[in-house]
Order: sequence, then structure tokens, then C-alpha cells
Amino acid sequence: MSKENFEVPLRCKGIAVVLLKKINNEYKVLLLKRATPILRDVWCYIGGSIENGETAWESALREIKEETGISKVLLYTSNKFDQIYSPKENYIYMAPVFVGYVEDDEEVTLNDEHSDYKWLWFDEAIDTVSLPGNDDVLLSIEKHFVMNKPPEYLRIEH
Repeated sequence: MSKENFEVPLRCKGIAVVLLKKINNEYKVLLLKRATPILRDVWCYIGGSIENGETAWESALREIKEETGISKVLLYTSNKFDQIYSPKENYIYMAPVFVGYVEDDEEVTLNDEHSDYKWLWFDEAIDTVSLPGNDDVLLSIEKHFVMNKPPEYLRIEH
């Protein structure tokens, strides 16, 4: 009797971005409160879809600008991924997570996808994020991008 192998497909159609800003000589994390029907009132970092013809990092820069109005950012890949399994559609969604260092003079201007924002210390951000796994991403970013200088090979030239 033959046994068929089944796979759960992976879909990578989006990105995530954690923005960092030095405030009083210590880095804070930007969290946004969702205002859309999906994830309404959930606190999370930036996320969005990859549009036709874009690389993932180009999507990250576009989503930063669209969701926060921030245009000056030093961008890195974090080597972390947001992931979630969809039992309804039987696939695993994965999104590369980017890290952006924001200039001191950059101010947040929210679009209609969000109702509020906060710059939080890492421990506050970890306690505030709602999606399972976001806390692990923030812990990794704190270790590799705040407590240590990120390696240059992770920097994205744009």
C-alpha cells in the first residue's frame, strides 16, 4: 500500500518591520494599534503585503512610509520571521522581519490602518504585543540590534 506525502504550503506575501528610535539615549520600539477589521485593537509592529514587482525590503520601506509617514530609516534584515499557521486554509504564512533605525527628528503620522501608536521600552513592548511570536522577535531584536551592534552584512543599502 502506497503512502502519499502531504505538505503544508508556505506563503511569503508580506513583511514586518520593527522601528527603533533613540530617546534619552536608550532605544524604544514603535508599536501601532490596528484599526482594520482584521486584528482590530491589536498592538503590533509594522506589517504589510509585498506588491507586484517589489522586493521584500522595498515593501518594508513603502510600508514604513505608508503606515507612519517616516521616510528616513537605516534598514536591516533581522534574520527573523513572523509566522502563523492558518487552519482554515492549511498554509503557513511567513514574513521576513526588518529592523529600522529612525532619525531623531522623524515624527509618526498614522494612516487609517491604525488608531494609535506608542514608543515603548523593550520590556513594555514585549508585554504589550498581542500576537504570539511577536515577543520572541522583539527579544531577538533587542539582543542583536540594541545590546549589540548589528553586523554590516545585514544592512540594506537603498
